[in-house]
Amino acid sequence: MELVKAVDALWQRGWLPYDVREIVARSLDESATSLVVDVIALSCSPHVESTVHPRWRRQLDEIGASVWWEGPLLEAWATRHIETRSYAERTAAELLKFLGRLPSLPHILPLPGDALMSAVRAGLDPKVLNRVRGLLAKAESTAFPEEAEALSAKAQELMNRHALERAVLDADLPAQATSRRLWLDKSYFKEKSQLVHVVAEAFRSRAVAYDGFGFVALVGDEVDLESVELLATSLLVQATRAMVAVGGRAGKGSEARSRPFRKSFLVAYASRIGERLTPDTPEAEDERLLPVLANRKQAVDTLFSEMFTRTRTSRVTVRSAAGWGAGRAAADAADIGTGRGAVTSGHPFE
Repeated sequence: MELVKAVDALWQRGWLPYDVREIVARSLDESATSLVVDVIALSCSPHVESTVHPRWRRQLDEIGASVWWEGPLLEAWATRHIETRSYAERTAAELLKFLGRLPSLPHILPLPGDALMSAVRAGLDPKVLNRVRGLLAKAESTAFPEEAEALSAKAQELMNRHALERAVLDADLPAQATSRRLWLDKSYFKEKSQLVHVVAEAFRSRAVAYDGFGFVALVGDEVDLESVELLATSLLVQATRAMVAVGGRAGKGSEARSRPFRKSFLVAYASRIGERLTPDTPEAEDERLLPVLANRKQAVDTLFSEMFTRTRTSRVTVRSAAGWGAGRAAADAADIGTGRGAVTSGHPFE
């Protein structure tokens, strides 16, 4: 099947299951999105589970990619969605053309069939992960800023303490850096990516925004990157909720409901969070951590340089003083504590 070959080619060009589903969902219609998920499942189905990287398997589960049909895919897909065969063929042709135009991305995971499970470094401890997710979920749902602040601070403390404890335990292992991609909503992507940048910096990681696609590429230690995803996602929810609440309290036609206000709000929010995440003192009082973290930084910088040979700094313009002030005030309410080092981030040339 030509579509399976096209998806197989995307794996060779650095794309992952979630990336493919997401770019199709943002560019084509629901039919194409549904079909590409099934094609992804068919592409990955021949591989023994033990040879598929855990993050790859999690992405397949997340997008719901599983072989549910028997026989030719297009016929089964058309029947399931109550569509004609000709409609399925047109959808497949459009999808095939689109997938063939996608450019290459840096390789960040071994392809299905190539993963060596013994070489996979573990992320956050499941118990810690569950506690952190619970705290952040409560922080996102509460209507009281002080409660959200306390819950987020506790989650940050747990993640940071666990990361440093793991660093001590892994001191005798060679430093390893890896990469992830965090997809963001299209609306106000540039401003929201600034928040991801400051969180990544605070977790000893680096970030590159792919404005044309809608994701931020992260480079860092496995535990740190998992923490970046959790905290950045939660803060984005809190920032959006606070921004909408300000507009909701304002009258119709108010500046608080304008795009300049909201852009300025998000930039100010990210700026203030970055200030509060910047440590006043070295993060590692334990001398055993200093060489470990130095080696990790070197590993992160090396992988970053290999993945991104050309990057540029992106600037955002603040056109609403009221939005800037409201954003900083909201970030104060979402204070999540301090205690991590920082590294440089950038944007790719596209």
